[in-house]
Amino acid sequence: MGTNDVGSMARSWPSEGLTRVPFWVYQDEAWATEEQKRLFEGPVWNFLCLEQELPKEGDYRTTFVGRMPVIVARDADGAIHAFENRCTHRGALIALENGGNVKSFQCVYHAWTYDRKGNLKGVAFQNGAGGKGGMPKSFCMEKHNPRKVKTTVLCGLVFGTLSDAAPPIEEYLGDEVLGRLRRVLRKPTEVLGRFTQALPNNWKLYAENVKDTYHASLLHSFFATFRVTRLTQAGGVLVSPNGAHHASYTIDKKESGSAYQEQGLRSEKQDFRLADPRILDAVDEFGDGIQLQILTVFPGFVLQQIHNCLAVRQILPKGVDRMELNWTYFGFADDTPEMRQRRLRQSNLVGPAGYVSMEDGCVGGFVQRGIASADELLSVVEMGGEGTESQQGRATETSIRGFWKAYRGCLGV
Repeated sequence: MGTNDVGSMARSWPSEGLTRVPFWVYQDEAWATEEQKRLFEGPVWNFLCLEQELPKEGDYRTTFVGRMPVIVARDADGAIHAFENRCTHRGALIALENGGNVKSFQCVYHAWTYDRKGNLKGVAFQNGAGGKGGMPKSFCMEKHNPRKVKTTVLCGLVFGTLSDAAPPIEEYLGDEVLGRLRRVLRKPTEVLGRFTQALPNNWKLYAENVKDTYHASLLHSFFATFRVTRLTQAGGVLVSPNGAHHASYTIDKKESGSAYQEQGLRSEKQDFRLADPRILDAVDEFGDGIQLQILTVFPGFVLQQIHNCLAVRQILPKGVDRMELNWTYFGFADDTPEMRQRRLRQSNLVGPAGYVSMEDGCVGGFVQRGIASADELLSVVEMGGEGTESQQGRATETSIRGFWKAYRGCLGV
């Protein structure tokens, strides 16, 4: 094993390459601080919101870049700006609501005012009161702006970075993953609903989970029983050349053999039936037979297509053993009433109590609890080989290894 000095700490990373992950990486507080600096504030693109959530001048949303609170706002010229949601006076949040429409932002603590670009424009009683007090004449408002986040918009998704070294978003994603993203986000969207899910685990455990094609039909009985996705069906995993991003997909319900029954897997429940089978009433709206696609953009964005249920998910760290998952369900602006109803009905597949992803809300916590005294031990990530190449078939952990390849590059370990 090699020793790596990150900040003030020294930690060992396994010598087996990408097939082993040390459990301390999910538990170390000092390491989480380095993640914020080197990863989330580094040369990556963080998902901020949907462009459709900011339709008019003055519209804004509050969000996060890792742990950093951020405001995203549309200005008079239509441009979208993002900046740290932190008053540069004493550090209070500038915006307290999830979103709204404003001409400017004013901190509730001491009434310092900021425009929609994040520039400090007003200081209450800057010249004092009655000729007494106030800021010194040398005070310069231009030197006291919150940190700005560079934004870009791709297929209606707003991404942000704090690093000038981040490449253009198209280059960042690579051609294959970009093509899979454009496959779904091919026309203007319409938000159908949103919620935030609190999870009792480190954010990286969920990032691994959505890249983990091996678990999907083993953990989720609904997936296997109703043939939404099974490892014996056609499909594959695309991984970007740098390992950071992926797209996994299942093509159709056809399969051969009875591998699930033969192995006695708990996910094979032949006696399950749906009282209302309309939840699986799907149409092939993309014309390619893909009934499920999960796409990730490093470090914390997920685009989901499960039948006709479309959603984006934002993974946010909230501590070494807790995180939040922001879900936004969407359809397309030109959806028929029938398609909108279909999407709403199928939204019951995923979420905290969804027929599918209910288990994902638990299993990360099971891991976090299971590794409580195993910080010097290692996770095994060998399914499908040792590399991060794209593969036909989904009995593999290639995209998880890709995540750790990109992660280690950002952290320098």
